[in-house]
Amino acid sequence: MTFRVRPLDPLADAELIHPWVTHPKAAFWMMQDAKLQDVEREYMAIAANPHHDAFIGLVDEEPAFLMERYDPSKVELVGLYEPQPGDVGMHFLVAPTDTPVHGFTRSVITAVMAELFADPATLRVVVEPDVRNKAVHALNAAVGFVPEREIEKPEKTALLSFCTREQFEAAVGPVGAAL
Repeated sequence: MTFRVRPLDPLADAELIHPWVTHPKAAFWMMQDAKLQDVEREYMAIAANPHHDAFIGLVDEEPAFLMERYDPSKVELVGLYEPQPGDVGMHFLVAPTDTPVHGFTRSVITAVMAELFADPATLRVVVEPDVRNKAVHALNAAVGFVPEREIEKPEKTALLSFCTREQFEAAVGPVGAAL
């Protein structure tokens, strides 16, 4: 499998990702009742934000996941933790499928992390998943994330977790090999 990301185009990609973000398995994405226009509006706001980016993840050139990268000192986590230089926030969502492949989601998060760490300026990845999202906590641990503490965000109680480049490489191997 080959993994690649491309920038998300809010208008052109909204129809693609709408069923992803509203799928029952995407409950923690908090867009269950979103209409197509809501998805367009959300991703247009991300595109307009200089501290937040969204990408479509391609697996063997087929759209398969959504990835967001953000500056946690400016978006999502302002005032909720002490940011460090080189911190990058991340969200990811795997497209729903009727034919799940064992280990696929772990491959996706590994590719997402490798993409983030491919930038030498990224020293640590920060995530804040819902404390109830046990599946993503296990995936995060598999790629080197270490939980720090629970934090209260307006929309959820989140598990603030961090992963340095060294922790990621200890978990999965060198960054270049993970792509």
